[in-house]
Amino acid sequence: MMNSLYLKLFLSFLKIGAFTFGGGWAMISIIEREIVDRHKWISKADFLDLLAVAQSMPGILAVNISVVIGDNLRGLKGSIVSALGTILPSFTIILAIAIFLTPDDIKNSELISSIFRGIRPAVVALIVAPVLTTARAAKIGWKTVWIPIVTALLIFSKIPFISNPITFIILGGLGGYMYYIMRQQRAVADGKEDVK
Repeated sequence: MMNSLYLKLFLSFLKIGAFTFGGGWAMISIIEREIVDRHKWISKADFLDLLAVAQSMPGILAVNISVVIGDNLRGLKGSIVSALGTILPSFTIILAIAIFLTPDDIKNSELISSIFRGIRPAVVALIVAPVLTTARAAKIGWKTVWIPIVTALLIFSKIPFISNPITFIILGGLGGYMYYIMRQQRAVADGKEDVK
């Protein structure tokens, strides 16, 4: 039973890795559909938490998300199996390209250029879709929509230190911690008022 889960985990991430273009963000909706909706291995809320962890880790988002999901399901072995499934298709394709094609072949091939021109619009949709579903699942409403908008604008501003995404990861973590403390204090204050 446990071995079959490892195999399913590997095959799921192999399929995701083989048919996703556009990097980690393009993978998110496919991973969510496979892991949350199809296999029901984790809940949507847990998926969003793991996504936040994966984004804050250094490295490639696609590999990071596979590692944290694999670790959540089956520990170290699960993370290794998931990461291998994600990496193997890209590694195989790049190795085949390196063996059989030169940079000039790729640059001058009308067929390859046409394929990538056709893929681009689909990649944009694959990137936009998880942004919208993540915003909905994170309960971003009219009162809080300013936070991601201002953050995105500041990241694009090119202002030193302020435009660094790491700054916003740290500020977001601190903001979440402060919000948690304030809610705890409010709950204690409400409890005292009830006692009186």
